[in-house]
Amino acid sequence: MNFIAMDFETASGKRSSACSLALTIVRNNQITDEFYTLINPQTEFFWRNVQIHGIHEKDVQDAPLFPEVWQHIKQFYQPEQLVIAHNNSFDNSVLKNTLLHYGIQPPTYQTLDTVKSSRQLIPGLSNYKLNTVCNALQIDLHHHHNALDDAQACANILLYEATHFGADKLRPFINFYN
Repeated sequence: MNFIAMDFETASGKRSSACSLALTIVRNNQITDEFYTLINPQTEFFWRNVQIHGIHEKDVQDAPLFPEVWQHIKQFYQPEQLVIAHNNSFDNSVLKNTLLHYGIQPPTYQTLDTVKSSRQLIPGLSNYKLNTVCNALQIDLHHHHNALDDAQACANILLYEATHFGADKLRPFINFYN
């Protein structure tokens, strides 16, 4: 399988407040590259978000704004590209709302939610949070809510599902996003 696993962390409840982003690139069922950056969201940080991910306003003072980050990653968001996330409605909406905030047209790409695929393929878990699924599948999740660790874990969930259940079982979970 070839896909990109994405994970955003936000400064607040606003879906346009991306403060970190990670991408894990998978080619031929192998993680081949990764991208991680802090992002200056140009907005205040909500204490609850900081408590979850540990990123403070001072940490992103010198970080790039999203339009600069977008120049480095936009090639990954193409109609033929599969971009996955664990609870992809959140990550896709952060990408879309952040792009719209800066007046950038959101792209169209294929997407898959590993929460949905895990619910279907791995029934019986108490919940389908990233750490719960990783624990059940014995996938290392070093620092939950660190965007890079979460993107890696999400990639490993889909690789597990493709290996154990077959890529054909995953096709019904793929949709176009825009």
